[in-house]
Amino acid sequence: MKLKISEQDFLNSVVELAHLMHWRVHHSRPAWTEKGYRTAIQGDAGFPDLFLARKPRIVIAEIKSDKGRISEAQSEWLLELKQCFGIELYLWRPDDWLEIQHILQ
Repeated sequence: MKLKISEQDFLNSVVELAHLMHWRVHHSRPAWTEKGYRTAIQGDAGFPDLFLARKPRIVIAEIKSDKGRISEAQSEWLLELKQCFGIELYLWRPDDWLEIQHILQ
């Protein structure tokens, strides 16, 4: 039986694990505006959810729920980053928890 977890709760769990494993963590959170929730950026939309650094590694991860879909802008970022040397790039879903623990240890 699968346990259902929201994307936000899953992201919070990954961030907590990363901090426990002494990673530096960056995640841009949306804020409420008169037009609804918006994430302030300058540049191209769709950057992955988490940027993690712990020397000598950089991990970039897009976080999705079991049924979460990748937007076109997210897909473009993932395709571009996949071609960059020295970056570990992941698309993580709740079922990947054991792999995430292994990667971040």
